[in-house]
Amino acid sequence: MKRTDIPSLDDLRAFETTARLGSVRLAADSLALTHGAVSRRITKLSGDLGFQLFEKSGRGLRLTSAGQTLNLTLGRFFGELAATVESLRSANSRQSALVLSCEPSVAMRWLIPRLAGFQGAHPDIALHLSVGGGPVEFQRDRIDLAIRRLDFGIPDAWQVQRLFAERVGPVLSPQLVPAFERGEYIALGSKTRPNAWAHWLERHPSVPRPSEIRYFDHHFLIVEAASAGLGVALSPLVLVIDDLERERLIGPLGFDVDGSHYGLIWRDKADLVGSGLAVADWLHEECSRSFS
Repeated sequence: MKRTDIPSLDDLRAFETTARLGSVRLAADSLALTHGAVSRRITKLSGDLGFQLFEKSGRGLRLTSAGQTLNLTLGRFFGELAATVESLRSANSRQSALVLSCEPSVAMRWLIPRLAGFQGAHPDIALHLSVGGGPVEFQRDRIDLAIRRLDFGIPDAWQVQRLFAERVGPVLSPQLVPAFERGEYIALGSKTRPNAWAHWLERHPSVPRPSEIRYFDHHFLIVEAASAGLGVALSPLVLVIDDLERERLIGPLGFDVDGSHYGLIWRDKADLVGSGLAVADWLHEECSRSFS
């Protein structure tokens, strides 16, 4: 059989749907066609093939032997076609999507609250967010871009766009100010930087020492604890900048530059283009607004 002899795909779909659902009416509903349109397509298909596909059985229809054989083949064909189309769509979606990795605390406290702005400005870019810290495994984790504190070695084959300097200082709820000034406070620290309080107190000898230091797993936890009045958190500015603006927290002694930076990393020496460039430019603008 030549390709030109193969019946219409629309007629084959009408037949396969009717055979699968067992009813012309149900097939019509499924295909968003009229009952008559489905019947005409099946009749035309039968004429093109030269044999009957259905026979009457009481008030319904029953597949003929030839109809059963054709239906089995079409079931496999349409199933494989649907799977192929879905696979291609998924692959295309992955290619057009961009995966941005970010440290968990920065993602939760700074990046996510601003992502709606990026989505509104770039509705055509499917930006996926992944969280992670430290050295980046671009290929293993299927990451395109990464926001990291630049406290580890960067391979020569990668590029870095600096975003903002790390600044650290104590933050607390307003009602804890008198206790902080008297030294009657609990210091809250992150296990990810266990010596941060000791270094900060060494640089600020006039500040009253805390009664104790309690450690949490992540910085975003100590920020929430400070907001709840549980103590004074030594926090990076990036994690509390929105709370300071809303006066949910205060930073009575400001924030010290600690010499480190956050940056946007990608693994290609070439400059960013397309969606990657759009993300980089947007991050630059947001950082300028937040930390200028």
